[in-house]
Amino acid sequence: MEVIGDLPRELFLEILLRLPAESLMRCKYVCKYWHSIITNPKFIQLHLNYNYNNNVCVLLKRCLVTCLGQKENLLSLVCGNGFSFVNLDVDLSLYRKEPCLQLLGHCDGIICLSNYRDYILLCNPATRESMLLPESRLPCYHSIRSLISQTTGLGFGYDAKSHCFKVVRIVSYWEELRGSNLPHFSRVEVYSTGTDSWKEINVTVPAHVRYSPCFETYFNGAFHWYAMDDNGNEVILSFNMGNEEFQVIPMPSFISKHDHSICSSLLVWNDCIALVIYPERGIEKSFEIFVMKEYGVKESWTNVLTIGPLTRVERPLVFRKNDEILMEGSHGQMMSYNLRNKEVKDLQIYGIPKSFSTLAYVNSLVSVEGGNQMLDQRDNTDFGW
Repeated sequence: MEVIGDLPRELFLEILLRLPAESLMRCKYVCKYWHSIITNPKFIQLHLNYNYNNNVCVLLKRCLVTCLGQKENLLSLVCGNGFSFVNLDVDLSLYRKEPCLQLLGHCDGIICLSNYRDYILLCNPATRESMLLPESRLPCYHSIRSLISQTTGLGFGYDAKSHCFKVVRIVSYWEELRGSNLPHFSRVEVYSTGTDSWKEINVTVPAHVRYSPCFETYFNGAFHWYAMDDNGNEVILSFNMGNEEFQVIPMPSFISKHDHSICSSLLVWNDCIALVIYPERGIEKSFEIFVMKEYGVKESWTNVLTIGPLTRVERPLVFRKNDEILMEGSHGQMMSYNLRNKEVKDLQIYGIPKSFSTLAYVNSLVSVEGGNQMLDQRDNTDFGW
């Protein structure tokens, strides 16, 4: 069967693979044959792989103040060498009404957003498909009346074994009158797109999740948080989406007890996790970068680079390619730092100070409901041509 005149089928497929998901969403309505190709799980996987290899962008969430004085979320894509950006038209009621909505993670073109209270949302910005997760199965209040609860950790990722997207939620319980900084105990539940439901898992949370700017990261099949152990030591707490187990990853040796004057951010750089250490305040800041060359091994932390001192820079956001890091300026603007020539650029992207959050992002056709239908990358299924 000829697809477009005498155009070979293989060439036609290569053309489709290079189109963004927004264009493919329109193309699938050209005819039934095109629809069958574009909605084929194998094509969706090939399109995803192509974009991972060629078109990784930065997804930016920030807050702006409208002319009426109200705060509003805005999602943008930063692409290309010229730092061109485009604002995404995401029509979500939760996205509009929750100015403190947090960008939790990204996997295969799907992003997870939450207000950390009662709403968790999965969304594909390219296809504009979204899904509000069902309510948590964990009660807001414990049977012991003196305990108060709070969601202390949320993470999003992909389980390659079951081919499902998962969200993990940590709920911690404090004794109301005790005044302790550490919770009395914690409970954990996991949502899977395969079952469209939550389940509580019987695991011990070996460390206590704490806030640190630009730290929460999905890498190597696991989600990572900044945390404190029972001895007050700073650690990285990870949750593996496949075996649904926690792991404590030690910080570099010189970091032990929590120092409120120092900030830590966890990023992904050159296929490794990278820890960026910098002062919380100061007109000038230096940023020390440590890379864990062997995942999970404390001794493999290596101090590879120091950036700065720099002025007007608040915090790191994300590595872009291998030689550039995007940072938030002290007045609510995005900046870039080139690791090779040490050049700092002010980008024409602005928002409310400290409202910036970023992720490495790929455009995809993956459905928020169909993660369990994604094919294994080793699958050699053809299209039946």
